[in-house]
Amino acid sequence: METEISRTLLEWYAVSARRLPWRGHPDPYAVWVSEIMLQQTRVETVIPYFERWMARFPDLQTLAAASQQEVLQRWEGLGYYSRARNLHQAARQVVSEWGGELPAERKQLEKLPGIGRYTAGAIASIAFGRDEAALDGNIRRVLARLFAMRLPARSPEGEKRLWQLAEDHLPPGRAGDFNQALMDLGASICTPQRPACRLCPLAALCLARAEGIQEQLPVLMKKAPVPHYNVTAAVIQAQGRVLLARRPANGLLGGLWEFPGGKQEPGEELAAALGREIREELAVEIEVGEPFGVYRHGYTHYKVTLYAFLCRLAGEAPPTPLEASEIRWVSAAELADYPMGKIDRQIARRLAEPTHE
Repeated sequence: METEISRTLLEWYAVSARRLPWRGHPDPYAVWVSEIMLQQTRVETVIPYFERWMARFPDLQTLAAASQQEVLQRWEGLGYYSRARNLHQAARQVVSEWGGELPAERKQLEKLPGIGRYTAGAIASIAFGRDEAALDGNIRRVLARLFAMRLPARSPEGEKRLWQLAEDHLPPGRAGDFNQALMDLGASICTPQRPACRLCPLAALCLARAEGIQEQLPVLMKKAPVPHYNVTAAVIQAQGRVLLARRPANGLLGGLWEFPGGKQEPGEELAAALGREIREELAVEIEVGEPFGVYRHGYTHYKVTLYAFLCRLAGEAPPTPLEASEIRWVSAAELADYPMGKIDRQIARRLAEPTHE
């Protein structure tokens, strides 16, 4: 129902809404793409990816007809690659089961790969005008502060409470604008640190501000320590080409290409670890040569330091993809055509430099 909070927020949104390329787009597909891209990614990062994506895949049918490799290539750099794979799979499902028209109802949307309750609510409300609540990180923070909620925001009890608050203040017929207004408020004013309460249209209604605890909310659950691993990668060269392996379709970085290698075991030398991994992955022996850089990256649940080495095959036996879905020998100039994770792309760029051709 319309409340003082929703009424005040919509008045603010009417004059303060961010201008974003997917807002006001006539095709619900654009809203869907933007919502998937925005999961765990900042708006500023998403905008150029969204624009390039829409230039290549302007509609759902074009996306469905594309190959997974091209989809992953256009997504490269955004991370969380399962989002791209799910988006691609869902597009094909919509074409085959819904005649190419994205369903408008939340329950139907939730049946598509990669669409959960939040994303379904956002698409249904923004793209189709349905009276559905949404709850992303920005909205969680705004509501937790507005109502001084001391439950951990990500706990089952906290989630239930926040969904109820979002639904209680949902203005009939204006859910899409209301949800986007909450997102904008959280992104621009009710920020994680040092919220700009003096600029907030809801300051007079905010219970956390009244108690002076706005910077202590939302309550976060304690995170477990992030493990760190040393890993190795082989830049195996022969006759002006380098060997790439494609990761299995499912799992971390699924479907992406990489320089083969793997994790160092306790007490194992880096070169020995790399040789063992290549035997296990490709059924060949290698000669490990000069180091080719040290690369660091953090994933969702762990961090890695990767040690790359220039290598060559030892013996006549050809490599066999025992763990990868496929392998290919490619030239340095062709590396840009193969979608990769961040570290492998850094290695590929260095290989493509004139001094390494």
